[in-house]
Amino acid sequence: MDKPDVLYWFRQDLRLTDNPALQEAAARGRVLPVYILDDHHAKEYKMGAASRFWLHHSISALRQQLDDKLSLFSGDPMECIARLCKRYAIKTVVWNRCYEPWRMGRDTKIKASLAQQGIEVQTYNGSLLWEPWQVLKRDQSHYKVFTPFFRKGALMAAPPREPLKQPESLELFQDQTESVSLESLGLLPKHNWDKGLQTHWNIGEKGAWQALDVFLKNGLSNYKKGRDFPAQKHFSQLSPHLHFGEISPNQVWYSTLANRQDSDSDHYCSELAWREFSYSQLYFNPSLPSENLQVKFNRFPWQENQSHLRAWQKGLTGIPMVDAGMRQLWQTGFMHNRLRMIVGSFLVKNLRLHWHHGRDWFWDCLVDADLASNSASWQWIAGCGADAAPYFRVFNPVTQGQKFDPDGAFISRYIPELKNLPVPYLFSPWQAPEEVLQKAGVVLGQTYPKPIVDLKASRQGALDAFASLKANPDG
Repeated sequence: MDKPDVLYWFRQDLRLTDNPALQEAAARGRVLPVYILDDHHAKEYKMGAASRFWLHHSISALRQQLDDKLSLFSGDPMECIARLCKRYAIKTVVWNRCYEPWRMGRDTKIKASLAQQGIEVQTYNGSLLWEPWQVLKRDQSHYKVFTPFFRKGALMAAPPREPLKQPESLELFQDQTESVSLESLGLLPKHNWDKGLQTHWNIGEKGAWQALDVFLKNGLSNYKKGRDFPAQKHFSQLSPHLHFGEISPNQVWYSTLANRQDSDSDHYCSELAWREFSYSQLYFNPSLPSENLQVKFNRFPWQENQSHLRAWQKGLTGIPMVDAGMRQLWQTGFMHNRLRMIVGSFLVKNLRLHWHHGRDWFWDCLVDADLASNSASWQWIAGCGADAAPYFRVFNPVTQGQKFDPDGAFISRYIPELKNLPVPYLFSPWQAPEEVLQKAGVVLGQTYPKPIVDLKASRQGALDAFASLKANPDG
């Protein structure tokens, strides 16, 4: 007797290896693989331009792996899946779970609706090392501080699942009735902004493994210290591959341990655990993307200054380390982690602009834009989240540059108009003597902006604003 057909719903798991839901679907029968672009339910969390660019190319790569038998749709997944199940007499639907609040709410309704129609739904964890409800305190409450979450919670829980191989047998069929072309999903931008991204990334499952291989060979050694230097190669750039599921955290975790290099491997694994911590925070605090976890910050005196915001977005603040980071983001869809902290601190503290502005810009520009990580990280740098950086910790972009870009290689790469300045002045060109500026061909206010704020004065303004929360606890 032939096995029944199964619908497999690809989501943030665009790979064939270590895909537990796909393994189950392949074992049950002939598989109808589908991807459904759902902008309707996403609403304010609709993917930004950089993410949509990545998704286009990731789907293209996956489709090639599936011999062009991936069916594409746009619209309400509930309606789409119901039609497909009826058309092909499908009695089983399989997918890997997602953890964004809007997706969980949607998926619960889909599962209930299918059950009423006599259709079985099987779901699996294909995105996390530990699901949020697996890492809890003894009293069953969730962790609010990262170190105990990792050391006392995650590492004491069951070890992450060992990676699975690609299904040995995968018999596929495609919908020929309403499946649309990849181009018709409208994921690519209508301008040339994405050309730099195309040259910077190798998108897809194969590209993810190549990135991991390069990191393990060239970047893992000295990772613990080297990861803070943006001009060096001690960072994996795996975050977009992980976000779209082109590689699983389980594969990265066990590959890292197999190439163990003592503290460097341990530290990288702790960075994977920070991703898990972010998902835990989002799961137990669904309002994380929009509301301060520390409610006292609801009274924080944020400023509104559109010219400052635009200068920050364009990398034209006149503060080289900030501008270099923002230009890297625009040109590559990625920003080094040390730079994320520096530019974030500058926005919410020196400019005193609401962290929502940073959240939104990163959401649109990052190829690794992830609701959990983006929200948790911005709340961390603003000082209003779980296990947040103390508000009085204001990153000084000048000293940060001197410490982590000592030869000015990163600044010179992304701010070529300053590349002829002697290194001591690359981090604060406004302090350079006029003859030095002239020799380097730099005219402040013309070829490169003057600082939009005074770093010392704006830092004090931020500290005074934070102090007002303590002075008026009920105000």
